[in-house]
Amino acid sequence: MLKRTLIMALKEVSSNKCFEGFQKVFEHDSVELKCKMKFGIYLPPKAETEKCPVLFWLSGLTCTEQNFITKSGFHQAAAEHGLVVVAPDTSPRGCNIKGEDESWDFGTGAGFYVDATEDPWKTNYRMYSYIKDELPNLISANFPVDSEKMSISGHSMGGHGALILSLKNPGKYKSVSAFAPICNPIQCAWGKKAFSGYLGSNVKDWEAYDATHLAKSYQGSPLDILIDQGKSDQFLTEGQLLPDNFIAACTERKIPVVFRLQPGYDHSYYFIASFIGDHIRHHAKYLNA
Repeated sequence: MLKRTLIMALKEVSSNKCFEGFQKVFEHDSVELKCKMKFGIYLPPKAETEKCPVLFWLSGLTCTEQNFITKSGFHQAAAEHGLVVVAPDTSPRGCNIKGEDESWDFGTGAGFYVDATEDPWKTNYRMYSYIKDELPNLISANFPVDSEKMSISGHSMGGHGALILSLKNPGKYKSVSAFAPICNPIQCAWGKKAFSGYLGSNVKDWEAYDATHLAKSYQGSPLDILIDQGKSDQFLTEGQLLPDNFIAACTERKIPVVFRLQPGYDHSYYFIASFIGDHIRHHAKYLNA
């Protein structure tokens, strides 16, 4: 199944049969991040005989490549719709940067899908370019995917990543969705901490990675955005997510958004597992068109 010419670039960490496909984890040396990185990849049964569309999933704060592939229950829907699903780690690891392991919302496990410009982070913390270019190129070179058919989704910090990647790269992704995304990071505590550390003190520099700001100036190809948000999410009430700001910006620019506020649901993977089937179908509608 893998192309022999590039298989040495990847080390298979695990492989488990699941809904007649295979959930695998690989490790590789990242050029962008200058460290070893892991990613999960689900190969549906359809991938045995033909190239498949690919959905990239970006996880949230503190997560690794394991959270989504072990907790979300996405496999059955991905198998049914013939989607390859790639779930990378959320940050570089083991870079020996002073302070990288001191807090849960900055540094290790909290790459925020930006390309850092500040020392000492700028050498390794280039998650935006890793997700945008290096990882898709690695996947298309080694697995049976149709690189012309990509979509992106994510949760919390990863929802922020999915939104900004789609807004900054019109036409690159066929569809986008998010669970409880950080929609306006320049206005919330998580975003202010991460952006000041990675990008410096000039708030204007932060706007390039803020979905609400990007939506206000979006002029690309049409997007059909699906967002699910738990109504009982503690981070919604604490003002970390700010979906209303993003929806207002999209409404102003006439960007279609389906925003579903789900009563009783929180920020956890129980919430994601409850609605992941809808999101897989949302992406399949565009990826299999």
